[in-house]
Amino acid sequence: MNIKTGLTSIAVVISALAAGCTTTANVTSAPTPSAAVGLSPLSAEQRRDLAEGYTDSLNRLYATAPRSRELVDGAVGVLVFPRAMSAGLVVGGEIGNGELRVKGRHAGYYRTTSASVGLQAGAQSKALVFLFMSDESLRRFQDSKGWSIGADASVALLKIGANGEIDINSARAPIVAFAMTNMGLMANLSLEGTKITRIG
Repeated sequence: MNIKTGLTSIAVVISALAAGCTTTANVTSAPTPSAAVGLSPLSAEQRRDLAEGYTDSLNRLYATAPRSRELVDGAVGVLVFPRAMSAGLVVGGEIGNGELRVKGRHAGYYRTTSASVGLQAGAQSKALVFLFMSDESLRRFQDSKGWSIGADASVALLKIGANGEIDINSARAPIVAFAMTNMGLMANLSLEGTKITRIG
């Protein structure tokens, strides 16, 4: 099985699983199969769900890592994927829709996709929060036709240290991110190769 074929299968699997899996945000509907596979416009219901998921994800982030509010408040742009769904066996994949807000105002809808090869631990859902800490990093992201972590920009994944505080050195990066499941922040996660594309 090649990666392209695997991703197509994963998109179908994710769409089928999304409705029945516990999510990281109080989102009432999962991406439809057409939205998961292609770059079709979001429905009004999906846009409402993303708006609710955006707020819910940030509130849970603040509760998990209180100092994260300072970073969000200081960010030029905040991109939130309330429900990034991953699944797979040998060739795994992840997909999810998100919303970008610049200075608190809506600035576009985006889709994240990624692929990995190796044994996958079933299906799971997580919330991803990307913070653009400089005007330059946000401009490059918004101007891109297809943005990939590692190839187009480096992203520092933030986690809580043994002292219960956020790693301040990593927090000084131009782009930082948080990944959360229902259990809290994820520490051992690689975002390398994750692609983000504007869909509306």
